[in-house]
Amino acid sequence: MIYDIKLRIGYDYTSPVGGGRHVVRVLPLEIPGEQRVIASLLSVSPEPEERRDRTDFFGNGVTEFALCRPHSDISVTAQCRVERLLGHSAPGEAVAGTSLDALAAEVGGCRDLGPSSPVHFAAPSARVPYNAQMTQFAKLQLHDGMTVAEAVVAIGRALYAHMKFDPEATTVDTPAADAFARRRGVCQDFTHIMIACLRGIGIPAGYVSGYLRTLPPKGQPRLEGADAMHAWVRAWCGAGRGWVSFDPTNDIAVGIDHVTVAHGRDYADVSPIRGILRISGSQTGHQAVDMRPVLPA
Repeated sequence: MIYDIKLRIGYDYTSPVGGGRHVVRVLPLEIPGEQRVIASLLSVSPEPEERRDRTDFFGNGVTEFALCRPHSDISVTAQCRVERLLGHSAPGEAVAGTSLDALAAEVGGCRDLGPSSPVHFAAPSARVPYNAQMTQFAKLQLHDGMTVAEAVVAIGRALYAHMKFDPEATTVDTPAADAFARRRGVCQDFTHIMIACLRGIGIPAGYVSGYLRTLPPKGQPRLEGADAMHAWVRAWCGAGRGWVSFDPTNDIAVGIDHVTVAHGRDYADVSPIRGILRISGSQTGHQAVDMRPVLPA
């Protein structure tokens, strides 16, 4: 499937900002066999005095820019055309995989320290500390003889049943433990909790940010800009299976409607935009995503 995607992120300031520096990760990744970036463009208004496009350690596209003169608002627009391929990253595929009992030895024997190495995703991280309650929740979903991929699906589905999607329950800074205790949250919370569950039982797991195609209710027109950035989990299921992806917010394997932007240990590694400002007032943010299919693959 080929998609045209447009993202708009904006901030309005109650008083002029004297200057600011920002880091943005919003353009889709080129992933052989999974997705192909046909064209992409990122624009910033006002025009920044400094701009640098680079790739971070995990292979994500990063744009850094600085605005040195006073400004009352800022707008970042990403436009791209992406071909999403079927790929082979779904955990439910009928491929023999590593058992849970054998996984620790495989992770321990890994000598690769590159960006896709499971070693980087096995330990607690800034936004996903170890949590005994989540580890116990994960253990309750396991049974003897399970493969790692089967455990990933079981935990993701149990989490979907445990949690309720509620955009009013949490903020971007809410700890995963709080969202888990409330049983409410958004895709970021579902993803952080599932990562904590998987790492707690020895499965390396990471955070994926991206775009998800959404469909309007039956009989209603599709609204431009109604989509939003999304998050899901990828887990390392052993040397034979490698990385597989699951969307716990929707209880589905990641598929052709998901477009990947960035991989990381948690949200701190892949946040769409962050920055430092010289400001004396407050700010109001807004975001809109439009993802529409163009042609079938």
